[in-house]
Amino acid sequence: MKSRSWYAKQLKRKPVQFTRYIVQALFLLFLLYVGLRFYQFYMHFETLGKEPFVPRPSAVEGFLPISALVGLNVWVNGGGFDQIHPAGLVLFAFFIGSGLLFRKAFCGWFCPVGTVSEWTGRLGKKIFRKNFEIPQWLVWILTPLKYLLLLIFINMIFFMDFYNAKAFLVDPYNKVSDVKMLLFFLDIGGFALKVILVLFVLSLFFRNFWCRFLCPYGALIGLGSIFRITKIKRNEDTCISCEMCTKVCPQRIKVHQKTAVNTPNCTACMACVEACPVKDTLNMTVAKKKVNKWFIPVAFLVLFFLVVGFAKITGHWDTIITYDEWKQLIPEVNNIGH
Repeated sequence: MKSRSWYAKQLKRKPVQFTRYIVQALFLLFLLYVGLRFYQFYMHFETLGKEPFVPRPSAVEGFLPISALVGLNVWVNGGGFDQIHPAGLVLFAFFIGSGLLFRKAFCGWFCPVGTVSEWTGRLGKKIFRKNFEIPQWLVWILTPLKYLLLLIFINMIFFMDFYNAKAFLVDPYNKVSDVKMLLFFLDIGGFALKVILVLFVLSLFFRNFWCRFLCPYGALIGLGSIFRITKIKRNEDTCISCEMCTKVCPQRIKVHQKTAVNTPNCTACMACVEACPVKDTLNMTVAKKKVNKWFIPVAFLVLFFLVVGFAKITGHWDTIITYDEWKQLIPEVNNIGH
């Protein structure tokens, strides 16, 4: 058990990172709570009312990126805002749009998969006393994989015929897609379990393996960085080449070799900025202007809560599916296909 003084020292030495770890942990706990509430919601209908009714937490829709992508397709083509999984569309649109200014802050601060992946890497470092590096030639081979997966999803969904996309949103399969997702994880096994175990082992050896090479969601958010509105700049004149910035980077970006970090992999975690021992050698910039190291995370968190609050006030958060419709759909969920 670490002492209170140890935490005080960590907070003083690396306040942004310490805060990020707390935000990651709190958000992960919140999502576990959402999962529990959704399970209780499901069991009420599965047991035909024998279990007490628990309101469905709309936040569970954040785990439905494919449905949200279809909803975005319909919305941008003038078909109206998705009323079946509105919270999913709100979260998806915000996180994708946030990449323009906040880079992949969602991945570094909120994403539960990113959090588990990062923590697994830390566990690996404790076990093996280091995180292993992937040869550069292999990095070049692996990096396109997540963009290939992203291209497949976009080609399959975003270029779907408008009327088919709109019909999908109100299809019973989409209505119970969150329930199907729950059942998938409750009864996970076979190939899916093997894939998860392989990714876990890879993440022990190679920090953030999933995020760096396979996550299409993160790849889509990262595309916002191509506009280069936000970047970390390195002052080559004051840099002492200690490589501390590269050593602490969760995404294994070679920060010490760059004049500016423009890579889509940057999660704006600010670890490199805090680790740099020379003042004003590494700085976050927005539209070429230096900003405080707290600007990106604080602005991202504040805007996130404002967007969610606005969605709730304007009626773009809760589904229009009624209790009676859930009562019909959920007991038949295994018979609903698409």
